[in-house]
Amino acid sequence: MLLQFARVLVGLAIALFHAQLADFFREQDRELGAAFRERGISIPGALPKQTAHNLFFCFGILIALFGLSCIWLTLR
Repeated sequence: MLLQFARVLVGLAIALFHAQLADFFREQDRELGAAFRERGISIPGALPKQTAHNLFFCFGILIALFGLSCIWLTLR
């Protein structure tokens, strides 16, 4: 049961800090893409800012909902 509560908290933390996480990963993706392009390997660019924010928010909420459903099924 402790794992499910931790999963809910992690999901809520991701949803709460989705903008900062998305910006961090976009910057890392941009730097990695530039390194590949310098070596002649073409890869797609980073996601648009709003799309990355929405994706991380939805990911966090889905993790929290999955944890809550596990708790509910355990107690039922």
